[in-house]
Amino acid sequence: MLILMYYIVFSKYRTLLAVKETKTQSKEDVGKFIELPGAEIGKVVVRFPPEASGYLHIGHAKAALLNQHYQTHFQGKLIFRFDDTNPVKEKADFEKVITEDVALLQVKPDIFSHTSDNFPLMLELAEKLIKEGKAYGDDTPAEEMKKLREQKLPSKNRDNSIEKNMEIWKEMQAGTERGLQCCIRAKIDYKSVNGCLRDPTMYRCKLEPHPKTGTKYKVYPTYDFACPIVDSVEGVTHALRTTEYHDRDDQYYWFIEQMGLRRLHVWEYSRLNLTNTVLSKRKLAWFVEQGLVEGWDDPRFPTVRGIIRRGMTIEGLRQFIVAQGSSRSIVNMEWDKIWAFNRKVIDPIAPRYTSVIKDATVPITISGVKEKSESIPKHPKNNDIGTKTVWFSSNVLIDKADVVDIQEGEIVTLINWGNVKISKVEKSENKEVTAISANLNLENTDFKKTKKLTWLSKTDKAPFVPTIAVYYEYLITKSVLGKDDNFKDYVNKKTKNEVEMLGDPELKNLKVGDIIQLQRRGFFRCDKVFEPETNKPCVLISVPDGHTKAGGKSTEPKPSKGNESKKAKAKPAKEPTAIPTTEASSQEVDKLKGEITEQGNKVRELKSSNAAKETVDVEVNKLLELKKRYKDLTGEDFAAGNRSKKPSKEKKAGNQGKEAAKPKKEKQGKKEVSKESSRLDDEHNNPERKKISRLGLEVTKEENLGEWYSQVITKAEMIEYHDVSGCYIFRPWSFAIWEHIKDFFDGEIKKLGVKNVYFPIFVSKAALEREKTHISDFAPEVAWVTKSGDTDLAEPIAIRPTSETVMYPSYAKWIKSHRDLPLKLNQWNNVVRWEFKHPQPFIRTREFLWQEGHSAFASRQEAEEEVFTILELYRRIYEELLAIPVVKGRKTEKEKFAGGDFTTTVEAFIDANGRGAQGATSHHLGQNFSKMFDIVYEDPETKDKAFVFQNSWGISTRTLGVLCLVHGDNKGLIIPPKVADIQVIVIPCGISANLADSQRKEIYDSCQKYVKILKDGGIRADCDNRDNYTAGWKFNHYEVKGVPLRVELGPKDIKNNQFVTVRRDNAQKTTISMKDAVECIKKLLDSIHVDMFNKAKKSMDERIIRTDNWDNFRKQLEAKNLILSPFCGATSCEDHIKAKSASEDPVDPRAPSMGAKSLCIPLEQPSLKDDTICISPACEKNARFYTLFGRSY
Repeated sequence: MLILMYYIVFSKYRTLLAVKETKTQSKEDVGKFIELPGAEIGKVVVRFPPEASGYLHIGHAKAALLNQHYQTHFQGKLIFRFDDTNPVKEKADFEKVITEDVALLQVKPDIFSHTSDNFPLMLELAEKLIKEGKAYGDDTPAEEMKKLREQKLPSKNRDNSIEKNMEIWKEMQAGTERGLQCCIRAKIDYKSVNGCLRDPTMYRCKLEPHPKTGTKYKVYPTYDFACPIVDSVEGVTHALRTTEYHDRDDQYYWFIEQMGLRRLHVWEYSRLNLTNTVLSKRKLAWFVEQGLVEGWDDPRFPTVRGIIRRGMTIEGLRQFIVAQGSSRSIVNMEWDKIWAFNRKVIDPIAPRYTSVIKDATVPITISGVKEKSESIPKHPKNNDIGTKTVWFSSNVLIDKADVVDIQEGEIVTLINWGNVKISKVEKSENKEVTAISANLNLENTDFKKTKKLTWLSKTDKAPFVPTIAVYYEYLITKSVLGKDDNFKDYVNKKTKNEVEMLGDPELKNLKVGDIIQLQRRGFFRCDKVFEPETNKPCVLISVPDGHTKAGGKSTEPKPSKGNESKKAKAKPAKEPTAIPTTEASSQEVDKLKGEITEQGNKVRELKSSNAAKETVDVEVNKLLELKKRYKDLTGEDFAAGNRSKKPSKEKKAGNQGKEAAKPKKEKQGKKEVSKESSRLDDEHNNPERKKISRLGLEVTKEENLGEWYSQVITKAEMIEYHDVSGCYIFRPWSFAIWEHIKDFFDGEIKKLGVKNVYFPIFVSKAALEREKTHISDFAPEVAWVTKSGDTDLAEPIAIRPTSETVMYPSYAKWIKSHRDLPLKLNQWNNVVRWEFKHPQPFIRTREFLWQEGHSAFASRQEAEEEVFTILELYRRIYEELLAIPVVKGRKTEKEKFAGGDFTTTVEAFIDANGRGAQGATSHHLGQNFSKMFDIVYEDPETKDKAFVFQNSWGISTRTLGVLCLVHGDNKGLIIPPKVADIQVIVIPCGISANLADSQRKEIYDSCQKYVKILKDGGIRADCDNRDNYTAGWKFNHYEVKGVPLRVELGPKDIKNNQFVTVRRDNAQKTTISMKDAVECIKKLLDSIHVDMFNKAKKSMDERIIRTDNWDNFRKQLEAKNLILSPFCGATSCEDHIKAKSASEDPVDPRAPSMGAKSLCIPLEQPSLKDDTICISPACEKNARFYTLFGRSY
């Protein structure tokens, strides 16, 4: 024990020492590296096993560098092994490239190997398992076997004799026609809850030649079979794998144990997930094959070579990986963080050059200048980078965008030269500047208030270098692809933008791979050098710097934030007395920030008071001029998050952030004024957050419902994503809605005599399996607890998917006599249903909240009456609280609750995609469960034991998702007043920097007074008096959150003893007198609820189509409608309807293509003629009732 403690302390000391000695990294940049279990100095062996089927990508780089970390940390060994188990995918060329990439990453393996080195041993071990009856030959077709495994059913070959299995094995080894149809499966557990243990494949037959072994073998092991063997025999002590392999760990150890191999540690870490990126080699290969990229080293690719070509340095990549550590937390990371690490590496060493945009320049003629050249440092803060030659002449070129509003007599600064005075500005008929004349004014050394210009001097002695700057965007338009998303639906077809430039003459000396900075444009990597013989241009690829999105749109070069230091002055040339730079005093910058803030507030006030457009435009022009001065002073666009706190005690707002590009100077005029004016309307600022947040929705409900929904629930602060897939954090805004539902329903069921209880979340295996008919529907979704710490439990314990099997054993104890009936219990709890492919917050989650009521009665009549009483309460929740119309109905035999007699339901309709949504269900269980759990009472008349009649009923947090989908619009949520945590938000308006403190206090006090009046009147109201946000920002914020009613209160309103209300659902404004506040607002809230319900009801009624014709049935389904059709009720017909109504080739790939399922048999039935035939095209039976069909969640 003492030695172990010493080792742990020593290991931690070594890690800390290594970090301390790394001068290029700050302490906070080093991630947490989890200590390996059982690791000893000098004895650790790790491995990096890539498959030679493509280039290494950044995820592989993390794996390689992580393994190298433990190799060096424990002074152990690293095995570099090619996983070459699949001859179809392996290519010798890829091996060569991967080997080079590993060397490029400065990873130095101790041992090189191939999985194929151990093929003979694997054949022996496979044959051993076959002869021991632990593996079998199988010729079941792949698709059929897939279904069997999903249904936990055995293969027909599972019980083959050993002789037959050996016969199949020999056919496979010979590569016969029959052998090609077979595989060898491990005989583990086809019923396992872990799909990886359901008899996985060990060997398959392939005739393709292997890059290393040629045609020697006809059978090849799967990775899952080969990996534990090679890890064990090669002496690996710790196999590092990403968490996505977690479910395969049991399979890994099964092979180890059954083959009698040395056991080792499998250690997990999180894979690197990057936004707008695919890392699958198969998907990356598709881009290459389709010609959407130049190759595997395309700068848009996440391959090691791709990102290096984009400008990533190995040191920057290493620092980023080290910062991530070996955490198991799964996150989707944005590229800007990686590029920010890279910027720290390149900024101190990248030489600075200049360029101007070709065909968008303006010549300046400077009188009295003699042509000459000077040598100045390439980097203002690093003389070791060397010097460059700068030419001075009377003719210089500047970017047209920099001088759109230049004035005669104005003093401007030519960076690294000095001040000049504009003597003449020539313009074309459309008012564009075409030429400028100026006089050198070097004696003027006041650079603080002047416009700063980058320039190039025209001279025959140093001609410009033709240059092309290349800007790239993301290949994938969606930030995070879901499991069911087809990446091809989100391919960005325009991802490359080239800008022709005239480059600094010094660019002729660049070499491929050089990283430079073009002043005020950013960092670039030289991809192709200038060829003077053919005049082929120098090609520069824009390098993201972590300040703007790596794949963000770039139609023109953007100014970089990484320009020369504002503190360091460049050395003067001989002729100028001083060389100005973009330096500006913090005092002057702060002053200008304050002026911008005040002017921005002035514009907002004018707009909110509906001032004349001409007046607004004048003030917007002033704001643009101030922003232009700010850019000239600092070399950067003004970002609203930089606003000063000095203009007033109130913090100013408006952080549009880097994501929202500022208006370009070349578009000055009406178009720019309009754009800036519009931007101010939508301006959002949150200075308290480190990351810039885009408040509004960035996609419409119509164009991409899935992405819209994801943005709505996060930006409206309903949900926070959790690192366990399918589980979500309910934020206060959403939980409050659930609480209102809970309070209403809890009060109503207590009137019926229902009592609240709580039963444990855990279920014994025996209890869960007592009712197999019931649990069969839940079996794939049951989550099991199998360990306590490192100790296996004697018997797995289930986490409840529902509570019948938890509660009913107690019912059997408590119910003895008719006097114990009825027993009506309800619990508010959570349940877990694990195995499904595509979680969707609120709608389909692995853990959700609900209430589940369970009641027992002496008679069927009593039980059935309760079923419909509860169903009516569920209708009231949807229609009276949530303003969502529903159809009350009964489920078909196919769709009813497993183990019940019948199920009733309320079905909602999502008009955005034409899907139905099951809102809540109330089940009559009959005596099925009472017979299973022996829940009996003594009949008072016969004195015999009788089984009780039971019900169960539940509504879940799915209601919140339905609410979002039904009522949300392209501004955000719209929450019905009766469940809104805040029904009325009061927002102070008219607060500007010039407003006196007394007036400001009066506005805030008045707002609080209104809130108190409303609260006293029974209205849930609040006031947002935060002084670091503008009124406009608050308007947008609460629109996104869906607050039903907004109250605007400004100085004029206070003076007139009134206020303005704005409805969230229709933006209607109303002016209300203070004395009528409570009464009028209550009426408004009631009106909002009614209007929301009527709008949704009208949509649902119009989209429920009644038809008896099959062709029209399919047509209406494709039109995203629900269909009311006659139906015989047979399960076989329902299956046929679903199969035959599925879309074979949907026009929109993102459109739902599943067939129609029955939603319910409406309780309110249209009249049905006796000779009406079932809607199923394969059925000739008479229909029994009309049934509502459609696609559903």
